[in-house]
Amino acid sequence: MTGAMMGAVGGESPYPRCFVGVGNRRLRVIWRAAACGVLLLGTLGVVEASALARSQVIDLPPNLEPVAAKPGDPAAATATYARAAKVATPENLFGPLYVEVEQRGLFPDNKLFADATPRRAPAAILAAFRAGAPWTDARLKDFVEREFRIPTAPSAKSITASTPKPLDEHIAGLWPVLTRPGFTAEPGSSALSLPKPYVVPGGRFRELYYWDSYFTMQGLAKDGRQDLVESMIDDFGSLIDRYGHIPNGARTYYLSRSQPPFFYAMVGMSKASDPAVKAKRLAWLKREHAFWMAGEAGLKPGEAREHVVRLPDGAVLNRFYDARQTPRDESYKLDTDLAAEAGRPAPELYRDLRAGAESGWDFGSRWLADGHSLKTIHTTDLVPPDLNSLMYGLERAIADGCRQAGDAACAKAYGQRAEARAAAIQRWLWDDAGGLYRDYDWKAKRFTTSASAATLYPLFTGAARRENAPRVAAFVRAQLLASGGLRTTTVSTGQQWDEPNGWAPLQWVAVAGLKRYGQDALAADVACRWLATVRRSYGESGKLVEKYDIEHAKPGGGGEYPLQDGFGWTNGVTRALDSSTRCPAG
Repeated sequence: MTGAMMGAVGGESPYPRCFVGVGNRRLRVIWRAAACGVLLLGTLGVVEASALARSQVIDLPPNLEPVAAKPGDPAAATATYARAAKVATPENLFGPLYVEVEQRGLFPDNKLFADATPRRAPAAILAAFRAGAPWTDARLKDFVEREFRIPTAPSAKSITASTPKPLDEHIAGLWPVLTRPGFTAEPGSSALSLPKPYVVPGGRFRELYYWDSYFTMQGLAKDGRQDLVESMIDDFGSLIDRYGHIPNGARTYYLSRSQPPFFYAMVGMSKASDPAVKAKRLAWLKREHAFWMAGEAGLKPGEAREHVVRLPDGAVLNRFYDARQTPRDESYKLDTDLAAEAGRPAPELYRDLRAGAESGWDFGSRWLADGHSLKTIHTTDLVPPDLNSLMYGLERAIADGCRQAGDAACAKAYGQRAEARAAAIQRWLWDDAGGLYRDYDWKAKRFTTSASAATLYPLFTGAARRENAPRVAAFVRAQLLASGGLRTTTVSTGQQWDEPNGWAPLQWVAVAGLKRYGQDALAADVACRWLATVRRSYGESGKLVEKYDIEHAKPGGGGEYPLQDGFGWTNGVTRALDSSTRCPAG
């Protein structure tokens, strides 16, 4: 293993004791198997070291991480990210077995096997798999169901109103259904341990997700569940402690990427007043910022490294990225099938798909070079206004936190970063001719043609110039305002982040951003149209869903998987907007 040594020692336990050595330090742990292929370290969950030689991965708890002397140290962030991205995923752990199961389509959803928990050591399962070849589909599925615990779908009754009840009452009743306790992940599982209770989105999304949670929290706060807001903040902080960043979701296969950085906004929702808690959370924000800025040092104009792009004038902005360039575990067959048809280098395609997943908009026309085909996805070529606006918000939040803590030098440094970013957003992402913020292709040196709801993010975080806001509002009213809420883009491709779908997080960003810049009437219009769509669908089905067709006021569609019920961010945004917006009757 790189930078570490592994071995097994005997002892008083009936199981071998495996040790991990880092430098001159060694920590011994118990693993309930005859091999040390996968380790469980303390109570913090998974320390994955694949039985496959290709993995060369290990996951350490916070006290053994190479934490920087200062939380914002980008060099330490780069090293920590590189290591986190090598933590073994199910595909690493189970190699040929994983590939066979996914490529044969033994389960209706690729994610099911990615989330399965092995009943014994991966090495033993792999040995049995090899010994049992050749496999028919029926025999292989029977083998997998014996060797793994496969997740089961939640009952539709648990999230559907059996009798008519007010929407706010139904949402309040969903929080206990979607809440999960803190837990320690089992050996070999793809789950990442979490110390405190948290809320899941619902459906196939059975783990904690990053950006979803901010919008879910809006409803939790309205329903008096500040306890869950605080515990989820701490869960995300625990992930930063262990991995140096917040992954896409709490799974090993998500560790090579993050999601839109809303953590600073979650921290802003906290009611905590203890100086020690505030200091710890400020340190988490600094570490998250360092993660996103890793690779900045030494970058020349016109170059990109990891999440950072240096533009021709020397300005630094961010892009979506993923440290791996392999098929996504949770969408394995979908990715390999696409690669077989795409006519381009597969590693490049895989990284752009993964980067698109990091954006949260997986997938939509804004990432597609031809505006239509997923084969042309080029997410890493683009500098997006939503990500950079959130980075501006993060830098402002750190500057404010440092100022409150009496650290003038820190406040100045991050404040200057925020100012420089706002200027770069105006210089590179504002399309003055069109009156909106656009994605910028840093390789082609031009705007993309995509017009999307991402234009509202600079208003949401305060990065927009005051004079731009009326023009953005005019564009929204002319191009993005549908009868049932805010459009995602202005084109229909069959991808879920395009017409006709509307999404709860984009409604919230739009409403909050427009209000921030005095566009109150349009903000209320967006909110009321969205609420009418959700109410109509709820009245017909008794449930809330992940996305809606806002052209026809019905549940949405498109994308890689069936429509999901639940649903965390829809519940949160709908509850918060409903309590703060006065809409015309009917």
